Amino acid sequence: MPLFMDRHNIDGVTPEALAEAHEKDLAVQGKHGTKYLNYWHDQSRGCVFCLVEAPNKEAAVQVHREAHGLVADEIIEVDPVTVNAFMGDIQERPSVMKIGPLKSGEEDTAFRAILFTDLEGSTALTQELGDAKAMELLRTHNKIVRETLKEHSGREVKHTGDGFMACFASVAAAVECAIAIQRAFDAHNKENPGSAMHLRIGLSAGEPVAEDKDLFGATVQLAARLCACAEARQIIVPSVVRDLCLGKKLPFKAHGERTLEGFDRAVHVYEVEWATPSA
Repeated sequence: MPLFMDRHNIDGVTPEALAEAHEKDLAVQGKHGTKYLNYWHDQSRGCVFCLVEAPNKEAAVQVHREAHGLVADEIIEVDPVTVNAFMGDIQERPSVMKIGPLKSGEEDTAFRAILFTDLEGSTALTQELGDAKAMELLRTHNKIVRETLKEHSGREVKHTGDGFMACFASVAAAVECAIAIQRAFDAHNKENPGSAMHLRIGLSAGEPVAEDKDLFGATVQLAARLCACAEARQIIVPSVVRDLCLGKKLPFKAHGERTLEGFDRAVHVYEVEWATPSA
């Protein structure tokens, strides 16, 4: 059955009121052949997102209309694999996700930070080292990135061949992970100068339902574009990432505006300075 995610723009609603509304959805969902799996509440942005299996959009909308009248402002069909990658395994979670403190002390919301990495000169490395040595180096690259993601509560979305796409519930954790990745490769390169690897990293952050009707569409595209325009050993982020990290004492340096493919307006970007004084 198709999977849909909807968005409600609601200011001032309490978690208790949302839980009550969700229980009303569960009470009538069977009449419409639907199954409401989960919801997320982002109080700071006045947004609520619901995840539902339904035969079509109209059936999902009718459940809300009949249960409590709070019809979504937007609803899109989503890919279960993509939802699992960003939000966790929906089949293993209870039908109502309890909103409470995570390990970081922050609430889980539908807001996510997206991180892209890219290994510079991967094609040239293969030509220079040969297939066997290049694959051995790539395995080392994968191990370093995956271990660092795990240490910072990052979720691998996909492997791109010579890089990764990952997501985080915390923007600050994403930035800290990017710093840790660069430092880990810096340490590797100092110990193994003959097999040095240099990464570029791009980050962005946003909510699930984007303006282009795709799950995390604009946010993913921005992170990918920033990764592509970064130089080796750089971490490039937009102003939204810097703003969401205010008070975290993370090292951002202004880099002016960049014109990026697919974006109508220039983007204010910052570099995250990660190098230790001895680097």
